[in-house]
Amino acid sequence: MPPSRLTETERAALATTLPAWTLVAAGDAGGEALRRRFTFPNFSAAWGFMSRVALLAEQQDHHPDWSNVWNRVDITLSTHDSGGLTARDVRLAGAIDALVAGH
Repeated sequence: MPPSRLTETERAALATTLPAWTLVAAGDAGGEALRRRFTFPNFSAAWGFMSRVALLAEQQDHHPDWSNVWNRVDITLSTHDSGGLTARDVRLAGAIDALVAGH
């Protein structure tokens, strides 16, 4: 059974708990996702960040939709089998934020 989607109250709290992330529409089912853009000094730094995020994602068994163009990494988090945001997305976003804060 897929994880439960966040409630309206839980989604509203994201502005405080994950202020750097933006709530966006995702998918045809009217779901939502979290999105954040990260910018680095160069491609190598962006790629290194992606490698560290990949390890976090693998540990959590929850994988982001993302793209990389030179020094920029865009990450979108949504639990596809739930059709929107779940606690898994919030947990991974928090771990990514902690990773960035640690460097």
